[in-house]
Amino acid sequence: MSLISLLIALAAERYLSSSLWQFNSYYQRYTQFIRRTRMLESGLLSALGTLGLIFLPVAAVYGLLWLIDDSLLHLIFSTVILIICFGCIKTRSSYKRYLMAAYRGEQSSCELMHAQLRSDKNLPEMGFGQTLVWLNYRYYIAIMLFFIFLGAPGVVFYRLVATLAENPGDDQGKVEADDDMSEEQQAAQPENLEANLEKRVEERAVEGAEAEQDKAGIELEQGVINNAVSPCQQFLFWLDWIPVRLTSFGYMLVGHFSKALPVWLESLFDFSKQPSAILADVAQKSEDLMVDSEDCTAEPCLLVRLAKRNLLLLLAIISLLTLSGVIS
Repeated sequence: MSLISLLIALAAERYLSSSLWQFNSYYQRYTQFIRRTRMLESGLLSALGTLGLIFLPVAAVYGLLWLIDDSLLHLIFSTVILIICFGCIKTRSSYKRYLMAAYRGEQSSCELMHAQLRSDKNLPEMGFGQTLVWLNYRYYIAIMLFFIFLGAPGVVFYRLVATLAENPGDDQGKVEADDDMSEEQQAAQPENLEANLEKRVEERAVEGAEAEQDKAGIELEQGVINNAVSPCQQFLFWLDWIPVRLTSFGYMLVGHFSKALPVWLESLFDFSKQPSAILADVAQKSEDLMVDSEDCTAEPCLLVRLAKRNLLLLLAIISLLTLSGVIS
Protein backbone atom coordinates (compact mmCIF):
# COMPACT_ATOMS: atom_id res chain seq x y z
CA MET A 1 0.00 0.00 0.00
CA SER A 2 2.79 2.43 0.88
CA LEU A 3 4.59 1.74 -2.40
CA ILE A 4 1.41 2.31 -4.41
CA SER A 5 0.79 5.62 -2.64
CA LEU A 6 4.37 6.74 -3.28
CA LEU A 7 4.24 5.87 -6.97
CA ILE A 8 0.92 7.65 -7.46
CA ALA A 9 2.07 10.71 -5.52
CA LEU A 10 5.37 11.02 -7.39
CA ALA A 11 3.58 10.74 -10.72
CA ALA A 12 0.81 13.18 -9.79
CA GLU A 13 2.50 15.97 -7.84
CA ARG A 14 4.29 17.42 -10.88
CA TYR A 15 1.00 17.89 -12.73
CA LEU A 16 -1.22 18.90 -9.81
CA SER A 17 0.25 22.38 -9.40
CA SER A 18 -2.82 24.37 -8.30
CA SER A 19 -3.08 25.76 -4.77
CA LEU A 20 -5.54 22.98 -3.93
CA TRP A 21 -2.61 20.55 -3.95
CA GLN A 22 -0.03 22.76 -2.21
CA PHE A 23 0.86 22.26 1.43
CA ASN A 24 1.53 25.92 2.14
CA SER A 25 -1.93 27.05 1.09
CA TYR A 26 -3.42 24.81 3.80
CA TYR A 27 -0.73 25.89 6.24
CA GLN A 28 -1.60 29.57 5.74
CA ARG A 29 -5.32 28.92 6.23
CA TYR A 30 -4.59 26.87 9.33
CA THR A 31 -2.40 29.55 10.93
CA GLN A 32 -4.93 32.25 10.03
CA PHE A 33 -7.62 30.19 11.76
CA ILE A 34 -5.41 29.86 14.83
CA ARG A 35 -4.92 33.62 14.89
CA ARG A 36 -8.63 34.37 14.55
CA THR A 37 -9.58 32.01 17.36
CA ARG A 38 -6.74 33.38 19.56
CA MET A 39 -6.10 29.83 20.75
CA LEU A 40 -2.37 30.36 21.23
CA GLU A 41 -2.26 33.85 22.73
CA SER A 42 -0.55 33.10 26.03
CA GLY A 43 2.86 33.12 27.66
CA LEU A 44 3.31 29.52 26.61
CA LEU A 45 3.26 30.40 22.90
CA SER A 46 6.96 29.73 22.37
CA ALA A 47 6.79 26.18 23.75
CA LEU A 48 3.39 24.55 24.21
CA GLY A 49 1.84 26.78 21.56
CA THR A 50 4.28 25.58 18.94
CA LEU A 51 3.69 21.96 19.96
CA GLY A 52 -0.05 22.50 19.69
CA LEU A 53 0.35 24.11 16.29
CA ILE A 54 2.16 20.97 15.10
CA PHE A 55 0.22 18.21 16.80
CA LEU A 56 -3.34 19.38 16.14
CA PRO A 57 -3.19 18.62 12.37
CA VAL A 58 -1.20 15.44 13.02
CA ALA A 59 -3.82 14.23 15.50
CA ALA A 60 -6.60 15.13 13.06
CA VAL A 61 -5.00 13.11 10.24
CA TYR A 62 -4.31 10.18 12.57
CA GLY A 63 -7.90 10.24 13.84
CA LEU A 64 -9.39 10.29 10.34
CA LEU A 65 -7.21 7.38 9.25
CA TRP A 66 -8.17 5.45 12.37
CA LEU A 67 -11.86 5.99 11.65
CA ILE A 68 -11.55 4.79 8.04
CA ASP A 69 -12.14 1.03 7.90
CA ASP A 70 -12.12 0.62 4.15
CA SER A 71 -8.65 -0.14 2.75
CA LEU A 72 -9.32 1.67 -0.52
CA LEU A 73 -10.44 4.86 1.22
CA HIS A 74 -7.43 4.60 3.51
CA LEU A 75 -5.16 4.37 0.46
CA ILE A 76 -6.84 7.32 -1.26
CA PHE A 77 -6.71 9.56 1.80
CA SER A 78 -3.06 8.71 2.52
CA THR A 79 -2.13 9.33 -1.11
CA VAL A 80 -3.87 12.71 -1.14
CA ILE A 81 -1.98 13.76 2.00
CA LEU A 82 1.27 12.58 0.42
CA ILE A 83 0.66 14.54 -2.80
CA ILE A 84 -0.08 17.70 -0.82
CA CYS A 85 3.09 17.35 1.27
CA PHE A 86 5.35 16.40 -1.65
CA GLY A 87 7.46 18.87 -3.55
CA CYS A 88 7.78 22.63 -3.75
CA ILE A 89 6.67 24.54 -6.83
CA LYS A 90 8.73 27.59 -5.89
CA THR A 91 11.96 25.58 -5.86
CA ARG A 92 11.19 23.94 -9.21
CA SER A 93 10.34 27.31 -10.76
CA SER A 94 13.50 28.87 -9.34
CA TYR A 95 15.56 26.08 -10.91
CA LYS A 96 13.94 26.60 -14.31
CA ARG A 97 14.40 30.38 -14.18
CA TYR A 98 18.00 29.94 -13.04
CA LEU A 99 18.75 27.72 -16.04
CA MET A 100 17.05 30.14 -18.43
CA ALA A 101 19.07 33.05 -17.07
CA ALA A 102 22.27 31.00 -17.18
CA TYR A 103 21.72 30.02 -20.83
CA ARG A 104 21.26 33.72 -21.64
CA GLY A 105 24.54 34.49 -19.86
CA GLU A 106 22.92 36.58 -17.12
CA GLN A 107 25.31 35.75 -14.29
CA SER A 108 24.00 38.48 -11.98
CA SER A 109 20.43 37.22 -12.34
CA CYS A 110 21.57 33.70 -11.46
CA GLU A 111 23.31 34.96 -8.33
CA LEU A 112 20.24 36.91 -7.25
CA MET A 113 17.95 33.91 -7.80
CA HIS A 114 20.34 31.72 -5.83
CA ALA A 115 20.48 34.21 -2.96
CA GLN A 116 16.70 34.61 -2.97
CA LEU A 117 16.12 30.86 -2.81
CA ARG A 118 18.53 30.46 0.10
CA SER A 119 16.88 33.36 1.89
CA ASP A 120 13.37 31.97 1.36
CA LYS A 121 14.39 28.55 2.67
CA ASN A 122 16.55 29.89 5.51
CA LEU A 123 19.64 28.03 4.27
CA PRO A 124 23.34 28.66 4.92
CA GLU A 125 25.83 29.61 2.23
CA MET A 126 26.14 26.82 -0.33
CA GLY A 127 26.24 26.37 -4.10
CA PHE A 128 23.04 26.39 -6.13
CA GLY A 129 23.39 22.69 -6.95
CA GLN A 130 23.97 21.86 -3.29
CA THR A 131 20.90 23.92 -2.38
CA LEU A 132 18.83 21.88 -4.83
CA VAL A 133 20.20 18.63 -3.39
CA TRP A 134 19.15 19.68 0.09
CA LEU A 135 15.68 20.81 -1.02
CA ASN A 136 15.26 17.54 -2.94
CA TYR A 137 15.89 15.76 0.36
CA ARG A 138 13.58 18.08 2.31
CA TYR A 139 10.61 17.85 -0.08
CA TYR A 140 10.98 14.33 -1.46
CA ILE A 141 13.38 11.92 0.26
CA ALA A 142 12.51 12.88 3.84
CA ILE A 143 8.79 12.84 3.03
CA MET A 144 9.14 9.34 1.56
CA LEU A 145 11.06 8.03 4.58
CA PHE A 146 8.60 9.46 7.09
CA PHE A 147 5.68 8.08 5.08
CA ILE A 148 7.18 4.58 5.01
CA PHE A 149 7.85 4.47 8.75
CA LEU A 150 5.12 6.72 10.22
CA GLY A 151 2.47 6.95 7.51
CA ALA A 152 0.51 10.06 6.55
CA PRO A 153 0.54 11.52 10.11
CA GLY A 154 4.36 11.34 10.08
CA VAL A 155 4.48 13.18 6.76
CA VAL A 156 2.27 15.99 8.07
CA PHE A 157 4.37 16.15 11.24
CA TYR A 158 7.66 16.48 9.37
CA ARG A 159 6.34 19.02 6.88
CA LEU A 160 4.94 21.22 9.65
CA VAL A 161 8.19 21.15 11.62
CA ALA A 162 10.20 21.88 8.46
CA THR A 163 7.94 24.80 7.51
CA LEU A 164 8.21 26.34 10.97
CA ALA A 165 11.99 25.84 10.92
CA GLU A 166 12.28 27.57 7.55
CA ASN A 167 10.42 30.54 8.99
CA PRO A 168 11.91 31.05 12.48
CA GLY A 169 10.16 34.40 12.83
CA ASP A 170 6.90 32.52 12.20
CA ASP A 171 5.75 35.13 9.71
CA GLN A 172 2.75 33.00 8.97
CA GLY A 173 1.01 35.47 6.74
CA LYS A 174 3.86 35.35 4.23
CA VAL A 175 4.97 31.73 4.29
CA GLU A 176 5.79 30.66 0.74
CA ALA A 177 3.19 33.02 -0.74
CA ASP A 178 4.38 32.22 -4.23
CA ASP A 179 3.59 28.55 -3.72
CA ASP A 180 -0.12 29.37 -3.85
CA MET A 181 0.31 30.11 -7.54
CA SER A 182 0.47 27.32 -10.03
CA GLU A 183 3.62 26.73 -12.04
CA GLU A 184 1.88 28.20 -15.08
CA GLN A 185 0.98 31.37 -13.20
CA GLN A 186 4.55 31.82 -12.02
CA ALA A 187 5.87 31.20 -15.52
CA ALA A 188 3.49 33.88 -16.82
CA GLN A 189 5.44 36.55 -14.96
CA PRO A 190 8.94 36.30 -16.46
CA GLU A 191 8.98 39.90 -17.65
CA ASN A 192 8.27 41.24 -14.17
CA LEU A 193 10.85 38.92 -12.66
CA GLU A 194 13.54 39.88 -15.14
CA ALA A 195 12.69 43.56 -14.77
CA ASN A 196 13.02 43.33 -11.00
CA LEU A 197 16.29 41.44 -11.28
CA GLU A 198 17.70 43.93 -13.78
CA LYS A 199 16.62 46.80 -11.56
CA ARG A 200 18.37 45.25 -8.58
CA VAL A 201 21.51 44.67 -10.61
CA GLU A 202 21.52 48.29 -11.80
CA GLU A 203 20.97 49.56 -8.27
CA ARG A 204 23.84 47.43 -7.03
CA ALA A 205 26.13 48.78 -9.75
CA VAL A 206 25.16 52.43 -9.08
CA GLU A 207 25.57 52.20 -5.35
CA GLY A 208 29.09 50.81 -5.69
CA ALA A 209 31.05 50.91 -2.47
CA GLU A 210 27.97 51.87 -0.44
CA ALA A 211 26.25 48.70 -1.63
CA GLU A 212 29.18 46.63 -0.43
CA GLN A 213 28.96 48.27 2.98
CA ASP A 214 25.22 47.67 3.12
CA LYS A 215 25.77 44.06 2.10
CA ALA A 216 28.30 43.59 4.88
CA GLY A 217 25.86 45.10 7.35
CA ILE A 218 23.03 42.87 6.15
CA GLU A 219 25.23 39.78 6.37
CA LEU A 220 26.23 40.73 9.92
CA GLU A 221 22.59 41.24 10.87
CA GLN A 222 21.59 37.95 9.27
CA GLY A 223 24.39 36.22 11.16
CA VAL A 224 23.05 37.55 14.46
CA ILE A 225 19.53 36.42 13.56
CA ASN A 226 20.66 32.98 12.44
CA ASN A 227 22.50 32.45 15.73
CA ALA A 228 19.16 32.60 17.52
CA VAL A 229 18.16 29.11 16.46
CA SER A 230 14.48 28.43 16.98
CA PRO A 231 13.29 25.36 18.91
CA CYS A 232 11.84 23.95 15.67
CA GLN A 233 15.23 24.22 13.99
CA GLN A 234 16.85 22.37 16.87
CA PHE A 235 14.15 19.71 16.80
CA LEU A 236 14.44 19.38 13.01
CA PHE A 237 18.19 18.86 13.40
CA TRP A 238 17.51 15.63 15.31
CA LEU A 239 14.64 14.60 13.04
CA ASP A 240 17.02 14.82 10.08
CA TRP A 241 19.96 13.16 11.83
CA ILE A 242 19.34 9.57 10.69
CA PRO A 243 17.47 10.25 7.40
CA VAL A 244 20.26 12.54 6.16
CA ARG A 245 22.90 9.88 6.77
CA LEU A 246 20.79 7.26 5.02
CA THR A 247 20.23 9.60 2.08
CA SER A 248 23.89 10.54 1.82
CA PHE A 249 24.79 6.83 1.86
CA GLY A 250 22.46 6.44 -1.12
CA TYR A 251 24.40 9.18 -2.92
CA MET A 252 27.54 7.14 -2.47
CA LEU A 253 25.87 4.06 -3.94
CA VAL A 254 24.69 5.89 -7.06
CA GLY A 255 27.86 7.98 -7.35
CA HIS A 256 31.55 7.64 -6.53
CA PHE A 257 31.51 5.45 -3.44
CA SER A 258 35.24 5.51 -2.72
CA LYS A 259 35.53 9.29 -3.02
CA ALA A 260 32.52 10.04 -0.83
CA LEU A 261 33.05 7.35 1.82
CA PRO A 262 35.69 9.26 3.86
CA VAL A 263 33.43 12.33 4.02
CA TRP A 264 30.43 10.19 5.05
CA LEU A 265 32.40 8.37 7.76
CA GLU A 266 33.79 11.64 9.07
CA SER A 267 30.27 13.03 9.47
CA LEU A 268 28.64 9.82 10.70
CA PHE A 269 28.85 10.64 14.42
CA ASP A 270 29.34 14.39 14.11
CA PHE A 271 26.67 16.00 16.29
CA SER A 272 27.68 19.56 15.48
CA LYS A 273 27.65 19.59 11.69
CA GLN A 274 24.40 20.70 10.09
CA PRO A 275 22.48 18.04 8.11
CA SER A 276 22.44 20.29 5.03
CA ALA A 277 26.24 20.53 5.11
CA ILE A 278 26.63 16.75 5.47
CA LEU A 279 24.32 16.04 2.54
CA ALA A 280 25.90 18.72 0.34
CA ASP A 281 29.46 17.55 1.06
CA VAL A 282 28.72 13.87 0.38
CA ALA A 283 26.73 14.69 -2.76
CA GLN A 284 29.54 16.84 -4.10
CA LYS A 285 32.09 14.09 -3.55
CA SER A 286 29.74 11.52 -5.08
CA GLU A 287 29.65 13.33 -8.42
CA ASP A 288 32.37 14.50 -10.79
CA LEU A 289 32.33 18.29 -10.72
CA MET A 290 35.32 18.84 -13.01
CA VAL A 291 33.50 21.47 -15.03
CA ASP A 292 34.13 24.93 -16.41
CA SER A 293 33.98 27.40 -13.53
CA GLU A 294 32.21 29.91 -15.80
CA ASP A 295 29.44 27.42 -16.60
CA CYS A 296 26.94 27.99 -13.79
CA THR A 297 24.57 25.31 -15.13
CA ALA A 298 26.98 22.37 -14.82
CA GLU A 299 26.96 21.92 -11.04
CA PRO A 300 23.15 22.18 -10.61
CA CYS A 301 22.42 19.84 -13.52
CA LEU A 302 24.92 17.21 -12.37
CA LEU A 303 23.73 17.25 -8.77
CA VAL A 304 20.05 17.21 -9.78
CA ARG A 305 20.70 14.11 -11.88
CA LEU A 306 22.49 12.55 -8.91
CA ALA A 307 19.51 13.34 -6.68
CA LYS A 308 17.13 11.74 -9.19
CA ARG A 309 19.23 8.56 -9.26
CA ASN A 310 19.16 8.47 -5.48
CA LEU A 311 15.37 8.83 -5.44
CA LEU A 312 15.07 5.91 -7.88
CA LEU A 313 17.38 3.87 -5.65
CA LEU A 314 15.14 4.57 -2.66
CA LEU A 315 12.08 3.52 -4.64
CA ALA A 316 13.84 0.29 -5.64
CA ILE A 317 14.72 -0.46 -2.01
CA ILE A 318 11.14 0.25 -0.90
CA SER A 319 9.88 -2.07 -3.63
CA LEU A 320 12.15 -4.88 -2.47
CA LEU A 321 11.11 -4.39 1.16
CA THR A 322 7.46 -4.42 0.10
CA LEU A 323 7.84 -7.62 -1.92
CA SER A 324 9.66 -9.29 0.95
CA GLY A 325 6.92 -8.29 3.41
CA VAL A 326 9.11 -6.09 5.60
CA ILE A 327 6.86 -3.08 4.98
CA SER A 328 3.23 -3.02 3.91
